[in-house]
Amino acid sequence: MLSNLSGWHFVIILFVVLLFFGAPKLPALARSLGQSMKIFRTELKSESGDVEKNPHATGTPGDSNG
Repeated sequence: MLSNLSGWHFVIILFVVLLFFGAPKLPALARSLGQSMKIFRTELKSESGDVEKNPHATGTPGDSNG
């Protein structure tokens, strides 16, 4: 699907995004996206740490792990 896009397609998409969001809003949008990704990564790390501490906690609620 993305292999059919050329450089001009990306320029047009960028232009549409600029028109849709407006140039003043783009830095705030990028900052918000960056903060969201940082929170997502820390949550993934904390989840993987929980699994390492308790390897039997990977079952779904109601499953018997014994």
